[in-house]
Amino acid sequence: MQVEVLEKSDNELRFVIRGVGVAFVNSLRRAAIAEVPCMAIEDVVILTNTSPLFDEIIAHRLGMIPLTTPEKGYLMPKECECGGSGCPKCQARLYLDVKADYPMVVYAENLLSDDPDVRPVYGNFPIVKLEMGQALTLEAYAQLGTGRDHAKWQPVSACAYKYYPKIDVNAELCNGCGKCVEACARGVLKLVEGRVVAEDLLKCTLCGDCCEACPRGAIVVDKVPGSFIFYLESTGTMSPERILLKAADVLIDKAKQFINALEAIEK
Repeated sequence: MQVEVLEKSDNELRFVIRGVGVAFVNSLRRAAIAEVPCMAIEDVVILTNTSPLFDEIIAHRLGMIPLTTPEKGYLMPKECECGGSGCPKCQARLYLDVKADYPMVVYAENLLSDDPDVRPVYGNFPIVKLEMGQALTLEAYAQLGTGRDHAKWQPVSACAYKYYPKIDVNAELCNGCGKCVEACARGVLKLVEGRVVAEDLLKCTLCGDCCEACPRGAIVVDKVPGSFIFYLESTGTMSPERILLKAADVLIDKAKQFINALEAIEK
């Protein structure tokens, strides 16, 4: 297996992975989406709410605010000795106490946390608009969860892969008419000195429009077996590299469980 990083930023990662099958890369994608635990608000206690929104709507909005997830310090509720009823080992407390002296918008940055490692990723998420004299006071409790239970626990906003493309141009058949270049919506192909070349191969989506547009059948688009371009965008709750490492750990644990189950059958 070979991995080549193409692009990397705080919340985005694009890389090429070679020497694997579709089953593996798709399992990695599914694990990143649905089985990597991250923090999100689960329980909300509304103490005062004279805003225009019902308690349930405010609680839903709070649940969808991405929170930073510390590397250590919290257990999954089902693994905690409290049995998931809520304790400092599996929950982080956040609170909000705002009274409007003038018309204002309450943002995620107004949500304060007892644990500085569990806080809103983006402070400019609007929660509710208050008119003068209106107030909102509440306590919220965040806990670890996975995307298979609710979308608020998905650590990624985008996670996908595609085959690594391969474009072959037959120099003997190509007459440089440029019809394939015009047909390519992604601008992958370009005419250089009367010859068609792939200027940005990674943009190719394997649609085959260039092949259909070529009157001489000089261009062939195909995929490279066992090679994929993987793209992941984090919600900000943790780094994309950490998400991938945890997704890989999930696959390793599942493989170990499968082996143990087979060994138990043999006994």
